[in-house]
Amino acid sequence: MAFDAIDIIVTKRDRGELSAAQIDWVIDAYTSGSIADEQMSSLAMAILLNGMNRREIADWTAAMIRSGERMDWSMLDRPTADKHSTGGVGDKITLPLAPLVAACGAYVPQLSGRGLGHTGGTLDKLESIPGWRASLSNEEMLAVIRSAGAVVCAAGSGLAPADKKLYALRDVTGTVESIPLIASSIMSKKIAEGTGSLVLDVKVGSGAFMKNVADARELARTMVELGTDAGVRTVALLTAMDRPLGLKIGNALEVEESVEVLAGGGPADVVELTLTLAREMLEAAGVSGKDPAVALKDGSAMDAWRRMITAQGGDPDALLPRAAETMEITAPASGVLTTLDALGVGVAAWRLGAGRARKEDPVSFGAGIVLHAKPGDIVRQGQPLMTLHADETSRFERALESLDGAYEVTENTDPGLLPLVVERITA
Repeated sequence: MAFDAIDIIVTKRDRGELSAAQIDWVIDAYTSGSIADEQMSSLAMAILLNGMNRREIADWTAAMIRSGERMDWSMLDRPTADKHSTGGVGDKITLPLAPLVAACGAYVPQLSGRGLGHTGGTLDKLESIPGWRASLSNEEMLAVIRSAGAVVCAAGSGLAPADKKLYALRDVTGTVESIPLIASSIMSKKIAEGTGSLVLDVKVGSGAFMKNVADARELARTMVELGTDAGVRTVALLTAMDRPLGLKIGNALEVEESVEVLAGGGPADVVELTLTLAREMLEAAGVSGKDPAVALKDGSAMDAWRRMITAQGGDPDALLPRAAETMEITAPASGVLTTLDALGVGVAAWRLGAGRARKEDPVSFGAGIVLHAKPGDIVRQGQPLMTLHADETSRFERALESLDGAYEVTENTDPGLLPLVVERITA
């Protein structure tokens, strides 16, 4: 059945409800090119302004899934579990988490993305490992999972192509912030990925897409409902992104820190969140037995990491890229580091070369920031607070502009931070 694009736009403009048939038609017509970008951008703006109900969002997501292939892991002899993060600063959790969960008995087929702006991308981080390949066929994915227990790679072009086209449009039309469209974008890919269970890490704070708990909660609840309605066991955690996660921000730097965690060390917040998410993934997959904390201590998680990297062409023993230049920032006074704003630090790392402004831009694998103190730490005047890493000294000036006001040392002993795990949301 054919509809008229203008009628559909007007329906949503006037706060009406779109039928399943209208949604199926508009997604199919836009994917095939029958609906012009300007018409779809008008509909996206109407959705941003007037929202969608649960049924509409579920139908929209299902239509985007049907625009491409749906992967199937039913031939595997263990349950599958996946994790998705909405992105932040220093958020390298996927790197130690995937092999850790694999070492504890679940398979992890994870499709990941690249960084844009101040938020880092998992694929960019892993590509700092010499030889590692992000693009795998479905057959190669299956082979890596069977040999290593986990695979982290790029989504193929056949997975939810409607989302890829719509996401690019939203990015240039001021409609990225629509919660129904964010939720359906994420969940269409995750459901099409074919995992049996899914844990969502929804970041909240200055360095996250969702700046406040209420918006993060709404996004998380919407995604949990979508996953549940599609038959995927789904749980969400709201986690803090008002300060950077860990001590290292930047591609190769975050790989280094991830390996430290897998070796039984690493910063306390990265270890805590990795273990928390691992336990959630194993519970959602119905896998019990080995405790993730034991797998970090006995070397089995590290073994799974090495198998995973090697199976995708990487050399886990290779030296990682290093930036050519460094600059140290010191404490302006003695006291307590009460502020370390995630957004300011993230933008500084981006300007140092760790991120990209457009999807086609290259990244500097060695660029980034190493933190020497976290909020709540006592520091002395002149003590190093952070070290900036870049390939050219010319990048330091713009990075310093981003850090102006992003850190503060005071006599206040309470930095007023969000707890690392703010809230847990289930269906």
